[in-house]
Amino acid sequence: MIAIRQEISEIEAGKADPENNVMRNAPHTHHLLLEGDWSRPYSREQAYFPLHTLREDKYWPPVGRVDNVHGDRHFVCSCPPMEAYGEAAE
Repeated sequence: MIAIRQEISEIEAGKADPENNVMRNAPHTHHLLLEGDWSRPYSREQAYFPLHTLREDKYWPPVGRVDNVHGDRHFVCSCPPMEAYGEAAE
């Protein structure tokens, strides 16, 4: 969390591009790491190993950012109404 806050601070201070930065492009898949060209304004090391401890035990996300967030922003509960729980308890 501290490292994430530092990345946010870099954006706020104008040290990182607000549109093309580590936060906006995360997560970085292993496929990008293996590609020859790196066209990002930050280093591969900053993208893949922001913490030194990640060199020992790194989780590689299978996919990049998912842009379809409709379900996350428009939560729909398909549960029975609360009254149904009261009837079941009786």
